[in-house]
Amino acid sequence: MARTFRIGTHEIGDHMPCYVIAEIGHNHQGSVQKARELFRAAHEAGAHAVKLQKRDNRTLYTRAAYDKPYDNENSFGATYGEHREFLEFGLREYQELQAYATELGLDFFSTAFDIRSADFLEALNVPAFKIASGDLKSTPLLKHVARFGRPMVISTGGATLEDVQRAYDTIMPINTQLAILQCTAGYPAAFEELDLGVISTYRERFPEAVIGFSSHDNGIAMPVAAYMLGSRIVEKHFTLNRASKGTDHAFSLEPVGLKKLVRDLDRTFKAMGNGQKKVYESERAPILKMGKSLVVARDLPSGHVLKAEDIVMKSPAGGIPPYELDNVIGRIALKPLHEDDFLSFEVLSAPNPELARS
Repeated sequence: MARTFRIGTHEIGDHMPCYVIAEIGHNHQGSVQKARELFRAAHEAGAHAVKLQKRDNRTLYTRAAYDKPYDNENSFGATYGEHREFLEFGLREYQELQAYATELGLDFFSTAFDIRSADFLEALNVPAFKIASGDLKSTPLLKHVARFGRPMVISTGGATLEDVQRAYDTIMPINTQLAILQCTAGYPAAFEELDLGVISTYRERFPEAVIGFSSHDNGIAMPVAAYMLGSRIVEKHFTLNRASKGTDHAFSLEPVGLKKLVRDLDRTFKAMGNGQKKVYESERAPILKMGKSLVVARDLPSGHVLKAEDIVMKSPAGGIPPYELDNVIGRIALKPLHEDDFLSFEVLSAPNPELARS
């Protein structure tokens, strides 16, 4: 089965490097200038994509949820609705950021939290759509986005395998460009709750989907482990300062961390090779130095029939290798041999089966 698709200019699949999404979300704090700084820092760190979150807040939340008082250190408004509206970008901001991402060579897309937001993003011609874990059961939204025919990346935090299967069965008949990300929807997620082994489960259960990892943990090691298990997309929350105001900053990567993550994933891809065992030129000198050859144990006259006690293994390599020992015992020395001489077949007779058995 083909487990590959393209987002923007990047091909994503089993035999490709890991595609790294810098999840900015609302870490821009409602500032286009800060979003531009985040885009630039993500590009400099080596990320392939930057991602925001798009909500039509008035229709997304109930009136009670929208008007609920939201008085805490991370609030940007007196009510939850005001808080969300402060952080929300509209058409002008999205167009500016889309142009800037193109200038940087970054793929730019967003999570669509509702159908109006999905239509908003479709009108912008984004190269892909992200679906958050909380919408894995929102099959009307899944169908609506699938009909756009763009790659879809879905997170699976807080879900059962049955939930993931339902989403897969909903999307695939409409759109086969699907990536499924293992995710634990803790903020941050504890290491013992990451369940990276689910990546292997997804690869077996959903052979036509690209499998990835939305990493809500603190640190950069787990995406590398996820890549080795078959994840080909990694999404990491990204910020300029982990101490900034907002709930996501504390478990986000700063630029140095993202740069190291991209570096380590790139090294892992290169280190994987193609599964064929090879001998590299860089290995030849060390193996010659550390390896061993069959060496004469003591002075031997011409015509001597070699026995096991006449031969020792010593470094360096370069002579007859030790695995040929049984093929050397029983041969006759064609000239005098001296202690520590490297044995060679040129100074030995042809094999004598009778003597070798004796």
